[in-house]
Amino acid sequence: MATALGHAGRNAQECVANLLAFSGDAEERLAVRKKAVDAVYAYFIQRELVGLRKHDEIIRELNIPREVLVRLGQS
Repeated sequence: MATALGHAGRNAQECVANLLAFSGDAEERLAVRKKAVDAVYAYFIQRELVGLRKHDEIIRELNIPREVLVRLGQS
């Protein structure tokens, strides 16, 4: 489980960083955002599976943008 959590965290971090650095057209941005949303969702699920239910610190640490969070039901 720890390995899966670490992998999911690195993937979420990379996808969020890609989204934050993206400067292409709107259609391409949608695809980059979808990858970020999927990666963050998977990371949150992995965290919850090991009993980590609060994600506030991770949201701040990874600088997860609001456009990702609203698609996950967060605000």
